Amino acid sequence: MPEKPTTVEVNILDKDYLVACPYDARQALIQAAQHLDTKMREIRASGKVFGTERIAVMAALNITHDLLQQSHMSDDATNILKRMDSRLDEALGDQQNSG
Repeated sequence: MPEKPTTVEVNILDKDYLVACPYDARQALIQAAQHLDTKMREIRASGKVFGTERIAVMAALNITHDLLQQSHMSDDATNILKRMDSRLDEALGDQQNSG
């Protein structure tokens, strides 16, 4: 039986929001809101972007960019590990065939 959603109050850029989420996702939601708040405050402090909506869009773009970079790095690491695994399999196969 699915859990009932709960409502969590988060504060982002000095404004409170009530957000519904699954009970077991509360802490993740709070951490996400804190991360977003930090990024938005950094953008506001830079003095280059004005208006809450524009700050939110810039923060979303920056966070998405970071996420995509991490995903690409993860894909690269996975490919390297697969190549290493193949080389190890080949080396072990050669060793078993000669031994």
